[in-house]
Order: sequence, then structure tokens, then C-alpha cells
Amino acid sequence: MTQMRVSEAAQLLGVSSDTVRRAIDAGRLEAASAGPGPTTVRGVDVAALAAELHPAPPVGTVGSSSSRNQMRGIVTRVLTDSVMAQVDIQAGPFRLVSLLSREAVEEMGLQVGSVAVASIKATHVTVGTPP
Repeated sequence: MTQMRVSEAAQLLGVSSDTVRRAIDAGRLEAASAGPGPTTVRGVDVAALAAELHPAPPVGTVGSSSSRNQMRGIVTRVLTDSVMAQVDIQAGPFRLVSLLSREAVEEMGLQVGSVAVASIKATHVTVGTPP
């Protein structure tokens, strides 16, 4: 069972350590004491609180698609050259970056402030753990 310090939980949740301590005081997180030392919380409880604090926004209508992993967000940056474009989307707490043709960006009218739906489909996802 993964345990983490209050400061690490706060960083992962995107909140302050005081907010995590208030969550412990309110019973939203259970503190674990292993004797003297820093207060820790269970990783599984932090994950549940993260899902509660940052629910996925509704997907919205995108027509038909075989992708099941869709995230609705707002375009925060569009960089284009003569052929390609990079579009950054903030979908809740997640920043997504997509590379697509300049022509597609123009046809969809994507610009900073546009609402967009990112469909994520991958056959290979690499996952690592911190040291």
C-alpha cells in the first residue's frame, strides 16, 4: 500500500499542504501515523480525492468516433507554420498537445479560446514511476 507525505499529496492534487491537512481534518482523507515523523496518507485515497476535485468535463458532441477516450477542453495555444500546426488544449487539470495539419486547424476554425474535444487513441502508452 503506497503511503505519501502530505506535501507530496498536495503537489499531486495541485493544492496546498494546508488544503490536504483540512481534508484530513474533515475526514476526506485518512492520516496514517507510523510513529514519530511526518503525517502520511494512502495513495489510493489521494487518487479518489483527485478524481473528486478534478472531474472530467463532459465530452460534448463530436459526431461518431471509435475513440473512447475523449476530453473536452479549451484551446490555449495554436502554433502554425506553412504545413503543420501545434494545438494545446487544457482539459480540466490536463494539458494536451496535438500536432495536425495547418489546413485542418483552419477548416475547424481553431483558435485560442475555442472549445475542442481531443480524442486519444493509442496502442502504446509508456508509464514511469518517480525515483
